[in-house]
Parts: sequence; C-alpha cells; structure tokens
Amino acid sequence: MLVLGIETSCDETAASVVEDGRRMLSNVVSSQIDIHRKYGGVVPELASRKHLETINFVIEQALSQAGYSFKELDGIAVTNGPGLVASLLIGLANAKAIAYAFELPLIGVNHIEGHIFSNFLKHPENKFKTEKLLPPFIALVVSGGHSDLVFVEDYGKYELLGRTRDDAVGESFDKVAKLLHLGYPGGPIIDEISRKGNAEAIKFPLAHMKDDSLDFSFSGLKTAVVNFVKNHKLPTEPQSIADIAASFQRAAIKALVENTFCAIEEKRTKKLVLGGGVASNSHLRNIFKNRAEKNGIELYYPPLALCTDNAVMIGCVGYYKMDYSVDRPFKSLEAEANLELESWN
Repeated sequence: MLVLGIETSCDETAASVVEDGRRMLSNVVSSQIDIHRKYGGVVPELASRKHLETINFVIEQALSQAGYSFKELDGIAVTNGPGLVASLLIGLANAKAIAYAFELPLIGVNHIEGHIFSNFLKHPENKFKTEKLLPPFIALVVSGGHSDLVFVEDYGKYELLGRTRDDAVGESFDKVAKLLHLGYPGGPIIDEISRKGNAEAIKFPLAHMKDDSLDFSFSGLKTAVVNFVKNHKLPTEPQSIADIAASFQRAAIKALVENTFCAIEEKRTKKLVLGGGVASNSHLRNIFKNRAEKNGIELYYPPLALCTDNAVMIGCVGYYKMDYSVDRPFKSLEAEANLELESWN
C-alpha cells in the first residue's frame, strides 16, 4: 500500500511516499530556517507564503524519488493539526485537491502521533516477528511546540500522561539561545556549545508539580536563566557562555527524564520511544540511553532526519489509519491549530 504524506504544520514543507507503513520510498523537505533566522523564530505569515510557493514542487519531487505517479497511490495522509493554521491550510488544501482529482482516500493525521510513529520507520516489522517495535510503550514527544508524555497502548490507542503547562522544551532552547546571542534555531546550537561547558557550573531550578502530575513546566527555568544573565551581566568569554548553556540544558533534560521514567514505572512497561526535534539532542540521547540501560528499558528513537518535521511520519500514520479503517468525511477534515491527540476509536 502506497501513501503520500504531506506535512506543513510549521515552517517545513515536506512530502514523502511510504510503503506499507514502515518503508520510506522518498523524503523531501524544504526548510525555511534561513528565512526565519533573522527574526529569532517562525513568522506565521512568511511560513504560509513559502509553503504556497514550494509545496507543488516538493510533492512532485517526492513522487519522482519514489518512482510512482499519483495514479499509483492508495491514499493521501496530511497533517491537519496541531500547528500554525495558515501553514496547515496549505498542506490540507493540496491534499484535498489531489485526493479529489484521483479519487483517493484522504486521512488527517495529528502531528504529535506522527512524531511517535516516526520510530516505526527505523524498526520495521519482519517475518520472524522479532526485533521490532510494537505497542505498548511510553512515548516522549519533545519539540519547539510540544512536550508530551503519552502511553501508547496499541496502534491509535493513546493516553496523555503529561504535557507542558507553559513553554515547550524546544521553545525554551530557542529563547535561551536568543538571550545568549547564539542564533536560531537554538536547540542544535546549545547542544553543540554545551559540549565545551560545565553542566554543574550553575544550579538552575526544576519545576515540580504540587498535584503530583507528570506535566512539565519550563517557563521558570527560562526565567532563572534570564535572571542569572541579568544579575551577572551577559559574559563575553566563550567558556562562561558554554557553562550557562550546558547548565540550562542539563536542567531541562533532567526534568524530561524524571517524569518519563515515572511514567514508565506507573504503566509498568519496558519500552520507551522518543520523538520530535529535541530528540536529536546528543545529551538527551545519552542520558536516556544510560538510564534505560540501568533500568532494563528498551529505548527507541528515530534517525536524525526523522526527528525534525517530515512527511514520512505522516505517511506512516496514514497507512495504519487506512489499515484500521479509520476514516473521516472529506468535507469535515479541517485545519485545527490546537488539535488534541485522541484515540482512533
């Protein structure tokens, strides 16, 4: 079964052809980082305009790489939320047009479940039914817009265990990088510069929920960094900047690790998957790997190319939704900025 995935939830215009849910035949991504870098973040209007300019070319490239035409597809999967409405509308409008013209099923996909399913592309099923990723498992989705802890009991059966109550962790990385005059996007820059810093140099606080929930909060951590810089003045020495970045990164990741392993213990599962742009952070991967090994947990994460926004993960979800006969009326499929992660049933 061939599914064309389309992703335009933020500032990446992406398309991909996926076969049987676990085999990537193409992966085309048009990045807008250079456009938004000078603003220190994504400008929604500029993002939607760029999507409009590039989406047809990106889709054509994805089909060309895969070696198929529209007529050979079995379905179209498109991100319909959460994200920037103006950006989502570009992808959705194109997906509807293709589905209508070639009489193909149209599947709406939640961006967060896309990041979860991106792990399936690295761990395909095999005929011996061994060494493959299958539910149930705990999923941690961390990116510029999301910090979600999800229990995936089965394909399309979700329980949201925790989420950020303010800033997403990736957003905090961007804001701290901007504060330190490091550039945009902040995640990769802080990851790199932190390797030269002392993560124990500054004790930044961690937020703990009084109601014992597994939710996250990163606004206090961000404010602590702001106050530290204000009280000590922004240092000019590279080592001092690296120490601040490393100390911030350590605190942010520690919060993610603690809540995630509490969730693992609560649900008594032995599998953990990571997803989202922040899942490419080298320090995060090392910390989770060491903790997982100590606790006998199987840890999965996507290749770096599938951590950031892409359409392969959307096509993957689309396949499973079609396989499980999950459908939604063509006309009722709309772009939803705050689309909640819901079970298919």
